[in-house]
Amino acid sequence: MSEHKNSNSWTLALVALGVVFGDIGTSPLYALKECLHHANFDPANPDRALLYGPVSLMFWSLCIMVGVKYLAIVSHATNQGEGGMFAILSLLRGKKNAFSPRMVRGFVIIALLGASLLYGDGMITPAISVLSAVEGLEVLSQNLHEFIVPLAVGILIGLFFLQRHGTAKIGASFGPVMIVWFSTLGALGLYRLASHPEVLLALSPHWGWAFLAHHGMHGIVIMGSVLLAVTGCEALYADIGHFGRKPLMRAWFILAFPCLTLNYLGQTALITGDPSAAGNPFFRLVPAPVLVPVIVLATIATIIASQAMITGVFSITQQAVQMGYLPRLKIIHTNPDVRGQIYMPQVNFLLMIACVTLVLTFRSSSNLASAYGLSVSMEMFLVSGMFFCIATRIWNWPLWKAGLPVVSFMIIEAGYLAGSLTKFFDGAWFPLAVAAGMLLVMKTWTDGRAVLYQAMLRGRLPVQHLVDEIKKDRIIRVPGTAVFMSASADGLPLALLHHLKHNKALHQQVVLMSVKFEDVPYVSDEERNEISEYHDEFYRVILRYGFSESPDVFNDLCAALSSKTKIKRNAITFYQSREVLLTNGPGKMADWRKKLFVMLSRLSRPATGYFDLPPRQVIELGIQLEV
Repeated sequence: MSEHKNSNSWTLALVALGVVFGDIGTSPLYALKECLHHANFDPANPDRALLYGPVSLMFWSLCIMVGVKYLAIVSHATNQGEGGMFAILSLLRGKKNAFSPRMVRGFVIIALLGASLLYGDGMITPAISVLSAVEGLEVLSQNLHEFIVPLAVGILIGLFFLQRHGTAKIGASFGPVMIVWFSTLGALGLYRLASHPEVLLALSPHWGWAFLAHHGMHGIVIMGSVLLAVTGCEALYADIGHFGRKPLMRAWFILAFPCLTLNYLGQTALITGDPSAAGNPFFRLVPAPVLVPVIVLATIATIIASQAMITGVFSITQQAVQMGYLPRLKIIHTNPDVRGQIYMPQVNFLLMIACVTLVLTFRSSSNLASAYGLSVSMEMFLVSGMFFCIATRIWNWPLWKAGLPVVSFMIIEAGYLAGSLTKFFDGAWFPLAVAAGMLLVMKTWTDGRAVLYQAMLRGRLPVQHLVDEIKKDRIIRVPGTAVFMSASADGLPLALLHHLKHNKALHQQVVLMSVKFEDVPYVSDEERNEISEYHDEFYRVILRYGFSESPDVFNDLCAALSSKTKIKRNAITFYQSREVLLTNGPGKMADWRKKLFVMLSRLSRPATGYFDLPPRQVIELGIQLEV
């Protein structure tokens, strides 16, 4: 389970401020500014309805989407306490009698799409967050404008280079820094609110309804900007397993929500008194003597928000790899005592290139805001639909009980989605293109592995065939222990057959080992291994892990074998087949998808490397297979 499970509830609430609410906590830097821009708010002729309407929509979005949907309702839909797209998929797939095979296949596609959308979000969040913080320099002096983009690029590159050192030490400061940040948001808002307390009227829902009703289709455009106030709330559901529902509610309702509300009201009060401040209301909110410290604090807060999103991308990539939806990628465990803290070099590099490219292309947070939100709104919409299936088919809720909240959420989310789509040609296409590319990669990898698995089964012999040969002393035995890695828990691995064919001998101890990832986040220690003995010193070991776990294969294998025999860890040799794939096989995939699968296979790490097995004790055997 997560290392946070046994921590104090208040400590978890503190950590959650940075990890979960870091993204939504930096939204005041740009959310209201973009709403007013798209509402055509004119500082020369200010209209109170154009100001109060968006603020009302933002406030009630925070109430309904964060407080009601995610914290009060969806947070109950967990698998062993874990949330997120893959957790909800595992819940649905676990109830095989509740859904038809066709529906289950549909859930897989929806979950893969939802996970793919996170990658676009993970690229845009660091870029827009850091840019919006550094843009505070323009308020300090217009002469600093030319330094904004280079400084944002430098901060992002530094952030990504720090990932290799792990986030344990940085993470320890997340909570205290975010307490200071949220407190600053609340204090600044309260400071300006005192001068125009009448803006409290903007919290009335009638301003939002009136705005949408009066502006018609243009109101839909505004909803795409209102969404910026709640970006990051989707991380709440994904991180529910790390913190628990109660600490998240404490962090949200005691500090994050009140401070965000006060800050948006403070910005509204500022614009009421000085309409020209609508161009950058957050930094215009700050008194001149403390502007520099607030710019520094905002930059640190955006780095924390970016760090949380990067870590989330690492986690969901690891889950996708272990559930068989992505090739095995290099994973470095940055903390030897906590297996959950990981660093993925390839993913980190691609994210860095994407973030820097976005900054250099869009060059301002306002331009980048057009690309932001579409992936978030789509993911929210998909979660609502899958939650409805859980509520009606697994929890057996009546249709009205599940439909009433879900339809309400989906109406609001449809507004977010439609508003984001209106900015499609201004940059909203980017997260959609990223998601489409990732979905194609995941689907191709899944289909290709299925074809490859069938090809491997065609050449497989039953275990009893080898046992009979051993009993008749027809095979030379040599000292030591050989562990043959096998994707299937049936038959003899191809690596063993090729080893026998070329070496004409077999070790004294033989282990056929399979590592299985189950449709649950965690597997108990009692169910960790299954061991069968075919003959003297001839075993099959199956190690089971949850999709959120970091496997410790070597130690778990030794622990399993110790109950049956004596082994020397240094005398174990691992054998792994390395498939050389040919695209002229009988597989039904299109030729271009076969070529993509072959390319992905070349990028995939061997199982022995992925599971951190001792490299000096590993032998790879090349095997040609047609797909």
